[in-house]
Amino acid sequence: MRLDPFYLIVDSADWIERLVPLGVKLVQLRIKDKPDGILRQEIRRAKAVCLAHDCQLIVNDYWKLAIDEACDFIHLGQEDLADADLAAIRRAQLKLGVSTHDGAELDTALAAGPDYVALGPVWPTILKKMKWQPQGIERVADWKRRIGNLPLVAIGGITVERAPSVLELGAASAAVVTDITLHENPEARTLQWLAATAPWRDGLSATG
Repeated sequence: MRLDPFYLIVDSADWIERLVPLGVKLVQLRIKDKPDGILRQEIRRAKAVCLAHDCQLIVNDYWKLAIDEACDFIHLGQEDLADADLAAIRRAQLKLGVSTHDGAELDTALAAGPDYVALGPVWPTILKKMKWQPQGIERVADWKRRIGNLPLVAIGGITVERAPSVLELGAASAAVVTDITLHENPEARTLQWLAATAPWRDGLSATG
């Protein structure tokens, strides 16, 4: 499986409607603590936009809703992975991404048979409080060696200026949240991300 090198993570369908039409090809909808009815509406709106713009939508956490809404890709953290029905996820043919922060979590993730593994935080992040120290750029290459051909997603503190460094070390994709959503001009920053990751995207096109 191949991932676009630019992996946008946002917390609403509003963001997806705003940014995906600019050319984003991989986006995660990451919403926390909302009622199921609102979540379902957000997923439906996000899915419609992504279908219209040939963008891969990944739903964070809510695998049951993702199955109900006929989505095809989910992302789970370690706690959500422990509670998830992996057999049901596989029966629904959902692709699966899993977060990892240390060696034990990597072993747990790999045992689930994921379609990609995420490593973070590579750099300090303001997105959420974490018990893990920043992994550092060197860990990206180490994690890639450990997982072999499985795609690696780097996340945590990644800016448009830092993105090429994780891609050069073997990450299939660089995930971004605040470098875009907190930017004074998110649209312009998204276009900068698309330009910065274009060499890796062009490589994907050349190899199919």
